[in-house]
Amino acid sequence: MHGGMSQDVELGCRCGEVHGWVRGVSPSTVNRAICYCVDCQAFLHYLGRAELLDAHGGTDLVQVAPRAVTFDRGGERIVGLRLATKGLHRWYSSCCKTPLGTTPKPSLPFVAMAPEVLRGASDVRRRDELFGKVRGAVFGQHATGGAPDGSTRPQLRLIAHTLRLMLGWKLRGHTWPHPFFDHITRTPSRPVTTLSPDEREALRAMCGPSPRVPATPAS
Repeated sequence: MHGGMSQDVELGCRCGEVHGWVRGVSPSTVNRAICYCVDCQAFLHYLGRAELLDAHGGTDLVQVAPRAVTFDRGGERIVGLRLATKGLHRWYSSCCKTPLGTTPKPSLPFVAMAPEVLRGASDVRRRDELFGKVRGAVFGQHATGGAPDGSTRPQLRLIAHTLRLMLGWKLRGHTWPHPFFDHITRTPSRPVTTLSPDEREALRAMCGPSPRVPATPAS
């Protein structure tokens, strides 16, 4: 299957209110990496979903074209978060706090999704079949309890693969329709909350190499 036939993968929040699809998934059409950045950690702490982080505070992310992602149920449950006024948009279900995707502005066309939202991808072997093996890890300097091997070095192959995919998506018009942005206004099509500096700092205190504050239990 590696680099071969693509599949449509079902996605949904854990309570089932939000449902959709990611179309045309294969190891050659997506990108997969582990991110240890403080903001990815903070997002899951904000949701009360720190159990989705790995032992070092990493998030397994699959990058797909925006056009590949569609929602057919529960769109009114989809909301966004920005940890700062110029931060990435991080989308989740308001019903059960499932992370649905992370996006920059539409001019950088990708949606980074945690495999937990992709049905049938909870098993590591199945993830490798669908999305390919992890191509690299980034921001290891922020990992909890020390940086995993290779996560602090420049990931040139990972960067090259990411840029190639995004350029292809842009040239082929795979930015639109976008699951989280309006085509005409280029603004979010879902409600977005932006944290205050104090709120963000309170979350960041739970993250990084030596967290200063215990994680907030999931509600």
